[in-house]
Amino acid sequence: MSEMGVLDAVVVGAGWAGLGVSYMLAQSDMRHCVLERGRIGETWRTQRWDSFHFNLPNMYSVMPGDRYDGPDPEGFMTHIEFATLLEDYTRRYQLPVRNGISVTKLKSSDGLFHIVTPEQTWRAKNVVVASGSLNRPRRPVSAFALTDGPVQLDASDYRNADDLPAGAILVIGSAQSGSQIAEDLILAGRETYLATGHIGRLPRCYRGRDIVVWMVKTGLVDAPRKDFVDPSGRVASRPLIGALHTISLQSLSAQGVMLLGRFLGVENGQPVFADDLVGNIRFGDEISAQFKKRIDEFIERSGLDAPTPVEEEAEAVAPRLPQRPILSLDLVERNISAIVWCTGFQGDFSWIDVPGVLDKRGQPVHEDGVAPIPGIYFAGLDFASTRRSGTVMAIEDEARRFVGQILART
Repeated sequence: MSEMGVLDAVVVGAGWAGLGVSYMLAQSDMRHCVLERGRIGETWRTQRWDSFHFNLPNMYSVMPGDRYDGPDPEGFMTHIEFATLLEDYTRRYQLPVRNGISVTKLKSSDGLFHIVTPEQTWRAKNVVVASGSLNRPRRPVSAFALTDGPVQLDASDYRNADDLPAGAILVIGSAQSGSQIAEDLILAGRETYLATGHIGRLPRCYRGRDIVVWMVKTGLVDAPRKDFVDPSGRVASRPLIGALHTISLQSLSAQGVMLLGRFLGVENGQPVFADDLVGNIRFGDEISAQFKKRIDEFIERSGLDAPTPVEEEAEAVAPRLPQRPILSLDLVERNISAIVWCTGFQGDFSWIDVPGVLDKRGQPVHEDGVAPIPGIYFAGLDFASTRRSGTVMAIEDEARRFVGQILART
């Protein structure tokens, strides 16, 4: 039983989403607390590689109640700088965060929610789940057939090239993490193979501004969720954007990364790949061209004075491809010592024990982050409402909406 009695709300998770909601709850004088299993911004501290930088410019990496007035609005923080920002934010606004408290179960009875931890059980009228929808690595089922040989790790466990055993590295997955990790490895002088996928990509900058600035100005970040979710509920991958500069499959190949098609599975102990590499490169080019065309049209329609388009080297460089597609890899022959799985993430919501809140895959059932059970909210979900959702840019409006509904219930 909480010594604070029944709270208006309990927030689970002290990342940017949970802290943003806490700020709004505090502004409304709502009695609440934030429970965090580790430290503030724990995932940013422990699930990012050493050279990691935000994809979101500083001017948009702003928490509710704050504003950016620094010297580098279109620069990018490191993950440690962002964790430090969250700590400072918590201190400045005196948010009620309890570190080192793991929630083991969420139950509902007697019209209240019971948030169970090893230390005590908290009771609240509302619960905001901000534990992250992209914090548990996901590998294809066929990956588990690779039981012997190379060290295997997920993108969230990769730190730097020196931590991996001597030999070549196979990176599987070419979205944000996979492509950036492949570049990190090749720049460190490691022989690198990259299994690609049907992933769009964007230039880092275009016509004098960062691509995210254009996405905001043109309204692309506000495209609705329905545009990215297929009938099965699977959410499309975000296009690849290099953290500090444009990355393309062809630019990676020009640096020496050996490109492969999509990972299909394992046959006779060897990973096998589709013969779709050329199509994957083409798809990235097409998505980039579509975005740039929309930006061009917006600039012309708005009468803006913007520099003329200049094709970046990373997009213009010709791909260096193997003479014949590599459809299987003999891991021993290629001296591959490690495999880095960059095949996506999902949230771990197994601790939620309230019927109707999770689907058969254990993921949230929601409409714009609001669960079908009154009083449960999911903050920070990727693509919860729009393309903006799942980024710091979305949390102020999302938190204000949730707190408005919580106020109406109390």
